[in-house]
Amino acid sequence: MNVATVFFAALVTALATGLGALPLLLGRRIEGPGLGVATAVAAGFMVGASVGLFREGVGTSLGRTVMGAVLGVVFILVTSGLLEHHRHLEFGALRGADARGALMIVGVMTLHSFTEGIGVGVSFGDGAALGVLIATAIAVHNIPEGLAISLVLVPRGVSVARAAAWSVFSSLPQPLMAVPAYLLVEWFKPLLPAGLGFAAGP
Repeated sequence: MNVATVFFAALVTALATGLGALPLLLGRRIEGPGLGVATAVAAGFMVGASVGLFREGVGTSLGRTVMGAVLGVVFILVTSGLLEHHRHLEFGALRGADARGALMIVGVMTLHSFTEGIGVGVSFGDGAALGVLIATAIAVHNIPEGLAISLVLVPRGVSVARAAAWSVFSSLPQPLMAVPAYLLVEWFKPLLPAGLGFAAGP
């Protein structure tokens, strides 16, 4: 196992996020019941992947995994509350409530990608088999995240390609954090269950 392999695996998890935008190429004007169904599908996949990440974290430390999950939920609530107080936000061409919704989901996904990158790096430090397992679980988890981001952006006029780019952007911390976590695995290892819990919690 080497640094390039770890970086590539984490980069693949980041690129997988962009795949979430692809279904919108088939129906760019998703609205009404269709939007509800698409959002429910994305949420279902994310919950399933979160359960897998949570189980992996519990295998190392139940307490730290639960703590990470609780921190993830608190982070979502605090971020949402802070954005509610800013009525004149801008996000590209989006304004007001549309900008708040876009910033909320892109910002949250980006920040919790840091913990996912640590999870990938530390997992490879424990061996290729665990590393591939965690990287695969996070990649699968990222696809509905990309769909969730796209479902916020595309109906508000953002192109599918740009939505895919924002989706990938939200996951770029993963390869950036995976390498130092792998190189300093003994230092990052105690953070793994908390990181997996944080990633699963939101």
